Amino acid sequence: MDIGGTFTDVVLMAPDGRLATTKVPSTPDDYARGVIEGCRQILLRENVAPSEVAEMLHASTVATNAILEGKGARTALVTTEGFRDVLELRRIRVPRLYEPLYRKPPPLVPRRHRFEVAERMGPRGEVLRPLDETALQPIARQIDAAGIEAVAVCFLHSYANPDHERRAGEVLRALLPGRFVTLSVDVLPEIREYERTSTTVINAYVAPPVSRYLTSLRAGLDREGITAPLFMMQSSGGILDLETVLQRPALVVESGPAAGVIGAGYVGRRAGFENVIALDVGGTTAKASVVERGRYLTTDEYEVGGGISLSSRLVKGGGYALRLPVIDVSEVGTGGGSLVRLNAAGNISVGPQSAGAMPGPVAYGRGGVEPTVTDANVAMGYLNPVAIADGTVAIDLAGARASVISEVAAPLGRTVEEASYGVLAIANALMARSVRSVTTSRGRDPRDFALLAFGGGGGLHAVGLAASLGMRRVIIPPAAGVFSAFGLLYSEIEFAQSQGFLAPLDAAEPAALENAFAVLEAGVLHHLGRPADTIRLRRRVDLRYAGQAFELAVDMPKGAFDAAMRDALAAAFDEEHARTYGHSLPRANPREIVTLRVIGTVIAERPASHLAPRPEQREAATRPAYFGEDGWLDTRIVERHDLATPLAGPLIVEEPDATTIVPPGWTASLDDGFNILIDQTVEVPA
Repeated sequence: MDIGGTFTDVVLMAPDGRLATTKVPSTPDDYARGVIEGCRQILLRENVAPSEVAEMLHASTVATNAILEGKGARTALVTTEGFRDVLELRRIRVPRLYEPLYRKPPPLVPRRHRFEVAERMGPRGEVLRPLDETALQPIARQIDAAGIEAVAVCFLHSYANPDHERRAGEVLRALLPGRFVTLSVDVLPEIREYERTSTTVINAYVAPPVSRYLTSLRAGLDREGITAPLFMMQSSGGILDLETVLQRPALVVESGPAAGVIGAGYVGRRAGFENVIALDVGGTTAKASVVERGRYLTTDEYEVGGGISLSSRLVKGGGYALRLPVIDVSEVGTGGGSLVRLNAAGNISVGPQSAGAMPGPVAYGRGGVEPTVTDANVAMGYLNPVAIADGTVAIDLAGARASVISEVAAPLGRTVEEASYGVLAIANALMARSVRSVTTSRGRDPRDFALLAFGGGGGLHAVGLAASLGMRRVIIPPAAGVFSAFGLLYSEIEFAQSQGFLAPLDAAEPAALENAFAVLEAGVLHHLGRPADTIRLRRRVDLRYAGQAFELAVDMPKGAFDAAMRDALAAAFDEEHARTYGHSLPRANPREIVTLRVIGTVIAERPASHLAPRPEQREAATRPAYFGEDGWLDTRIVERHDLATPLAGPLIVEEPDATTIVPPGWTASLDDGFNILIDQTVEVPA
């Protein structure tokens, strides 16, 4: 189950790999209602008893929305004396270089709710000043009086010695029963006080809304008789049990985008494409990520909020630092529901405001009055003028056209189709920004990748976007409109633990390093609670050149930590550094270990998926569609199976959950995995 800004998607997999899908409108007042309704509908339609469900996998934007909308819990921060304002000071980074009056987002915890405690640990774990426990009692009284729901505790250098922080947590939990209290040593036991404080505060800020949502969802599913275990997608690509999510909700802040990337990696490998750009166009946002050599990329340099959520080592300061493993996704506020307006200069502006699920685009006939990207697609004939989403959403063609005319076309002195085509061109340009953030900004050429597009709007924009980026191959997977939900089916139960370990690479003590890894592995195995032979453990090391401020993660080879191992780690780090920054240093330059990390993955096999064939075959049809300089063209309306024989554009491929546009100059065909492959056959000027 995957919640989007406009629709909630549900995919059911049978033991033989057969898939059934459904889309229902999202319910922003209580997202759990939409999820439960989608489950009820698909089980009833497929004649599956609720008790037959073995496992439920879920991706949600509840945590993200709490941050973006400023609707998280009233949160307090308890920190070391002298570090009350670390959330204000942040890092000396400004994402908009030429905007001197730029204002950073306000801290999630206002200053009046940030409290200092006399204590001090040294960077090696030595006690420089004992913890003043008596100071915690008046702090607890102030927290209680302020109606605080969640408390974040972050003491300086607690990663080196957690004793003070753990004791403060014990005292505060005793004094504040019923409040959510989270410790930085449990969330991010690593160096850097700002990133550790920010991540711990995010964990506290989103915990109550996530808890309320998941409690409501679990209760609703139980009432339906669906009592199977519920797992949540992590931002890093694995899935977690419900209990862990309730304690560490920061791990699921970007769970929705992660699920689609997992699916893109699976489909790309099966189709023989190890290098793909995953493009997810939903109702509210467009998200891009890279799968390179069959593996998705992760990062812990991530910021959420501030207009665009992205990971960048060069552009920072626009959001809230979340230093946890996250699939490297760039997200912009452009989707099917994005509002279209004229700005002060009289130019077309698309998003980031969205019509959302209610009222939605004008074309949906639910009370929307402002035109959206979806309305532009309807006006150009791209979307079915009667109904979409397998007939569940009726389309108001006249209303969509009228909204584009009144708000865009008439003020610009253009026809409705010209204005609509301009809307799509601008939307594609904004989406290209997201793609470039994960390719050219990372030293990768998008022309070396295939574009794997999904989401309700992926097929509508994919070819136009690919052409603008010089890409020649587009892949539209089966179940494209519900693909993030599909991706959940191929995710794995995963848990990771990390620990700060600052030491020169060439002088690190092998016994100390092995002992630290052993402790982390024991913790991961204990948490997963499964036989060791069913869990795959992976060690990672964060390295940097001596004198650098930030590090890069590399996998640690198996074997003894000897000279050969050190050289192998240095070589892997150099390769990653060159890929990321364009250069590396000679081996004579010292390298430092900063953090150790262990990732445990439960080994599981899932059947190869396939869509059940649709029972009815509709007659061939055409309708006019607008293609810019080519004007209105009589366009064939086909289904996916019609592409068993390659067909040249223009085509419109209509499916229950999505629509794909194949313009002139491109040809569509099917591969053995039932993916639509769209290839450029005629050079189109950029």
